Amino acid sequence: MLSWNEFEKVEMRIGTIIKVEDFPEARNPAYKLHIDFGAELGIRKSSAQITTRYKKEDLLNRQVVAVVNFPKKQIATFMSECLVLGAVGPDNDIVLLNPDFPVENGLRVG
Repeated sequence: MLSWNEFEKVEMRIGTIIKVEDFPEARNPAYKLHIDFGAELGIRKSSAQITTRYKKEDLLNRQVVAVVNFPKKQIATFMSECLVLGAVGPDNDIVLLNPDFPVENGLRVG
């Protein structure tokens, strides 16, 4: 079991995807995402294996939930700076988590 104090250390924030690129070097099909988390955190990059359900143009300006306080992770030729969250189906078909209504970038999820 995870304690409440441990959970509070996980920093989930709302950000808006402002740029999406193909990521052909990735082992599994993925996109490179550039996400705006507001003035405090700025723009962070993430690799996301969401090509099954999402087209690049459908991701632009979409708000997402991401963990922003994990260490950076090298994925092929790309440095991922946050982890975008989604529900993972049985065939790795990921559905992104996002707010029901537009909110300010950088708001903490808790």
